Amino acid sequence: MPIPRFVYFDIDDTLLDHRQAERAALADVVATYRAQFAPHPLEDVQARYHTRNVALWRRYAAGTVSKEVLRRQRIEAWLEDLGIDLDAEAVGQLYMDRYRTHWSFIEGAREAFLTIADHLPVGLLTNGFAEVQHAKLDRFPELRARASAVVISEEVGVMKPHPQIFAHATRTAGTPPGAILYVGDSLHSDVEGGLQAGWQVAWFARNGATEQAPGAFRFADWSALLARLGLG
Repeated sequence: MPIPRFVYFDIDDTLLDHRQAERAALADVVATYRAQFAPHPLEDVQARYHTRNVALWRRYAAGTVSKEVLRRQRIEAWLEDLGIDLDAEAVGQLYMDRYRTHWSFIEGAREAFLTIADHLPVGLLTNGFAEVQHAKLDRFPELRARASAVVISEEVGVMKPHPQIFAHATRTAGTPPGAILYVGDSLHSDVEGGLQAGWQVAWFARNGATEQAPGAFRFADWSALLARLGLG
C-alpha cells in the first residue's frame, strides 16, 4: 500500500463503537420496560432490532422509505415481532436518548486517528443522519478539530457505496483518487465503494469476517494499520 496523501475514516464501527452503543441502549430500554420484555432473552431482543434496522437502512439507501418512516418502522416492527404493545414513539425516543449516552471509541481507534492526523491530512466519510453524526463530532471534538473534510451521506444525498458520495469526497479532499486511503469496517459500503472509486482501502475487519477483499489492506488491530503506514 503506497503512502497516501489523504486519509478518510468511517465513523460508525470504525472509530466509534456503534454496535456496542446500540446493544447497550436496547438493554436500557428493556430495563425500563422490564415487565413487557420479560419473556424475551436480551440477546434475542437486540438481534431482532438489529435485523429490522439494517433492513430499513437498506431500503432508505435505495430511496424506497423516508428518514421518518425508517425511524418509526424500525421500532414498530421490532415491537410487533416481539408481541409487545408499547407506544413506539416513546420507545424510539428513549432508545435514541440512551444510544447517545453509550457512544465511545473502539479500543485503539482514537490514538490511531490522532497519530495519523499528526502526519497526514484526514477526513471523515460516513453514512447516517446528519444531526446524529454531527452530535457524535460534538461529543468527540478531536475528530472535528483534526478533520479537514467531513462528508455525511444525508448532506450529500446518497449513501456509500454510491459513486457520487466518493466523487464528492474526492473533490472535497482535493487529492487524486489513487492517493486517498479510506479506513472502514463495511465490506460493501466502505471496501467495495472505496475500491470502485479508485481509492486505497484499509478494511477494519475486527469481528473475524471471512470474506475476501482483494486490493484492500485488512487489519483487526489499529497498530497494524499504523505499522503499514510507517507510523508504528
